[in-house]
Amino acid sequence: MPLLKTDLKEFLEEKVSLYNNPTFIASDPIQIPHQFSKKEDIEIAGFLTATIAWGNRKMIINNAIRLMELLDNAPYDFINNHHPKDLERFNHFVHRTFNATDTIQFIQSLQHIYRNHSGLEQALAITDNSNNYKTAISKFKKIFFEVVHQARTEKHISDPLKGSAAKRINMFLRWMVRTDAKGVDLGIWKTHNPANLSCPLDVHSGNVARKLELLTRKQNDWKAVCELDTNLRTLDRNDPAKYDFALFGLGAFENF
Repeated sequence: MPLLKTDLKEFLEEKVSLYNNPTFIASDPIQIPHQFSKKEDIEIAGFLTATIAWGNRKMIINNAIRLMELLDNAPYDFINNHHPKDLERFNHFVHRTFNATDTIQFIQSLQHIYRNHSGLEQALAITDNSNNYKTAISKFKKIFFEVVHQARTEKHISDPLKGSAAKRINMFLRWMVRTDAKGVDLGIWKTHNPANLSCPLDVHSGNVARKLELLTRKQNDWKAVCELDTNLRTLDRNDPAKYDFALFGLGAFENF
């Protein structure tokens, strides 16, 4: 029997409170951007970590730490000021299908974004009347690959206009945009509106959302993201992405 809307909201709010707290950071990839204090370092560390955030969580965290070490633990300075020879150190970096070629390309594309597009915050801004990041993410992908690149690397930036749920970029946006009194999400992008965020849709959050009848679509694609958006925004239109903590936690930690 489905929960009534008031009961569902109360249930999810309890789970948000359970998982949206500082103890969550230690076991989550969000710990990587939390290691930095400079805005550009935080967002670059967050973006690169989110990019490799699929698979085993411990492996994600370990490889993200390794990547920060290769960037001299000063990602913005490295990206902005590196010399071509400095990129040789990445020749053996790999995370699943994200390899050295992709890593070097990401460094070069990020340099392009900071030098020519005023940084990640501006490059991912919603510039139309959308209430989600569908067109903003697609535009961002075009900007990201304006520089010379190998086609293989394009698969590591999703495009919602082609149907992708863009889980990793939506997670990164949650980290950067959502203002969080509990101190988990970083909320450093003040020109963005948390009300426009989408819940990052993956196996865990998707399965839980379907069991709670927040989602009927079977595929985890952008249409499913929009359906979940619509339902979560009826529960909290100003901060819908907070329910990611509840959906993920129920799936990953409680086998709901």
